[in-house]
Amino acid sequence: MKVFFVMLGGFLGSISRYSVGEWIHIDNGFPLGTLSINLIGCFILGWFFTIAGRSRKVRAEDSLLIGTGFIGSFTTFSTFSVETMQLFQHGLFGQAFLYILASTIVGILLAFLGYRIALSSKRGAEEK
Repeated sequence: MKVFFVMLGGFLGSISRYSVGEWIHIDNGFPLGTLSINLIGCFILGWFFTIAGRSRKVRAEDSLLIGTGFIGSFTTFSTFSVETMQLFQHGLFGQAFLYILASTIVGILLAFLGYRIALSSKRGAEEK
């Protein structure tokens, strides 16, 4: 049954990734769609796993559906890697380094921001 939740989340995540990528598609060589998708995923995963880890209301199946399935298929490290390689191959070294730095540094900062927001929303809910 666990595989079903991962599969369902993966199905929804991959469709969402495709849709967002089409919506943000830019033809200037810079992979803004993939960057946006991965950064959104970093924030959501940081927030969600903090909530899930601190709440008895989030079932293991929900973590599999949302965290492993949806976000796992929504974000894409392999596409990031290939697009970075392509930028280097086309001599777009500045864009490649910007893409690497934005993906890693901003991604980690957004995961941390999601974590902090989840902590503060949990504290606020406990105080009420």
